[in-house]
Amino acid sequence: MTKKHRRHSTSKKREVVEAYFNGESMRALSQRHDICRTLIPIWIDKYERGEFDDDAIEEELLPEYETRIAALERLVGRQALEIEFLKTARAHTRSHRNGSTSV
Repeated sequence: MTKKHRRHSTSKKREVVEAYFNGESMRALSQRHDICRTLIPIWIDKYERGEFDDDAIEEELLPEYETRIAALERLVGRQALEIEFLKTARAHTRSHRNGSTSV
């Protein structure tokens, strides 16, 4: 049975690498974190190249934040249009009521 491909957070990768540097074996780490042992040397290389630094983490999150901001801006735009429409409809309804005559 194959495992589903998962994406691990940068903080988890950093945690695993630091535990390895503190003497924990790759086998123990892979079992404890339920990860493939072959990932750990890859993460160690990236860690040593500085890819898990705070700047790298921020750079990783930036596209997600930009996507979220764009979605929220679209939502605000739609809501502004709805508010304007409702204000216009309300004003139209009021003026229509005031101008009507009773029979």
